[in-house]
Amino acid sequence: MDNKTADIIAAGESRARSLDEESLAWLLSLEDSSDGENELFEAAYRVKCAVIGKKVSIRALIEAGNACAKDCRYCGIRKSNARIERYTMSAEEIYLAAVAAKEAGYASIVIQAGEIESPAHTAKIEEALKAVSALDMGVTLSLGEQEEEVYRRWREAGATRYLLRIETSDPRLYARLHPADHSWQRRAGCLGILSRLGYQVGTGVMCALPGQDAHSLARDILFYVKADADMIGMGPYIPHHDAPVPEAPAFSPDARLHLALRMIAATRLMLHDVNIASTTALEALSPDGRERGILAGANVIMPNITDSASSSKYRLYDGKPFSKGAAGAAESLKCIARRFARLGEKVLFNERGDSLHYAKKSGSNQ
Repeated sequence: MDNKTADIIAAGESRARSLDEESLAWLLSLEDSSDGENELFEAAYRVKCAVIGKKVSIRALIEAGNACAKDCRYCGIRKSNARIERYTMSAEEIYLAAVAAKEAGYASIVIQAGEIESPAHTAKIEEALKAVSALDMGVTLSLGEQEEEVYRRWREAGATRYLLRIETSDPRLYARLHPADHSWQRRAGCLGILSRLGYQVGTGVMCALPGQDAHSLARDILFYVKADADMIGMGPYIPHHDAPVPEAPAFSPDARLHLALRMIAATRLMLHDVNIASTTALEALSPDGRERGILAGANVIMPNITDSASSSKYRLYDGKPFSKGAAGAAESLKCIARRFARLGEKVLFNERGDSLHYAKKSGSNQ
């Protein structure tokens, strides 16, 4: 490993928020499986263990519907894709999935669905949240852009976290990937609204997008700092066969996996105390992708407990692993715990696993 790489890694490990764009881009440009990349992963994992511990927080993912009003050009459930069967869970179905998660040992859930803005959708989610609040669980919503009043209603109904991925911090690249009526400025503004309303705020990007380079990814990490994010969810770009955005030909699946892992590691060196997810998309590129994400500095996984019939319709990208459903949630979680125990990591049953960064800045124990 060269001296420049060693110096950058040492600086990031010793002090949070200490790396600039040039240093981050250097780390993100390290060659796959090189000594420098391996040391980057090891240093990020040391930070994760020192700040958060050798433990993995869990959230049960409930995919509550694949109807979407957005038309993002890379996404399999975009509104113009007429080749998929749409479904929408009721408030009661969401609640029953949360009950199954609680019984399996989860203390946190993620309610995710396509982006819909309507009074009926707002009311349904509000109803589900009020029912779930009796379970005393951490609740993350991933339901896209909404008006401030909608976010407020959901917060008051019991949501504690919100994940709104910016997908890229570059407005010009965002415009290339979305129709003209999709606004980067509105999406970024929603993150500020969520923060003001007291949510634990999560965001994130896709890695290896067409037209993206190491410097744009470095600026993504700096965007997390500016947004004062509490949670980060990133994953490799994986095309969908019905999406019009072509796969970047310069990046093989393995190269995309390595780049996504370097993004996790560089983000951990920059932001020591945030929650970082090891996403399902990593597992789509490698059977041990989630484990490798943890060893690169992530500390959260989100196993999918949606019933298999619905989960097969919620396909944002090709190769998405299938869910075993709520009925198999307990056994699936035990299997996951055994897998991570082999790494020396403890899966946190019945613990919310809230963001340390959020707790520090707010004094909250949510």
